[in-house]
Amino acid sequence: MNINRIILAGILWASCLSQTGWAQAPQTPPNSTAPPLFKGGERKDTDPNGRTVEGTVKNDDDEPIEGAIVKLKDMKSLNVRSFITKADGKYKFSSLRKDVDYELKADLRGSIGAPKMLSIFDSRKQAIINLKLEPAPKDSEKKDAEKK
Repeated sequence: MNINRIILAGILWASCLSQTGWAQAPQTPPNSTAPPLFKGGERKDTDPNGRTVEGTVKNDDDEPIEGAIVKLKDMKSLNVRSFITKADGKYKFSSLRKDVDYELKADLRGSIGAPKMLSIFDSRKQAIINLKLEPAPKDSEKKDAEKK
């Protein structure tokens, strides 16, 4: 009698699971645009709601700088992302929110460029902001600045 109850309870439990979908693999509609599992999904820079900022970091002689660190600061959350420029001096940040201001700065071994802003009022989907590095101040200039 107890075995019959256990078997009956198991059958009822299995039928409940199959009705709720727990025992089945998830089904996707045939026209679904969901990315396939374990294949990486869509690229981030194809985000239809986001935007991209890119540009070139150059020195005073307008030559591209390799190895400069470009920092992108989210002015809402204060998160910072960074990118190290390639040989052509280019950088790129993608999947940026349209409702957030961003600050861009570049630096290389003490040489720092003036920060530039990507504003929420800038409606470009793909903004191009070039950055220029100023020469690093000499030790005597640093001491003079500290005295002031």
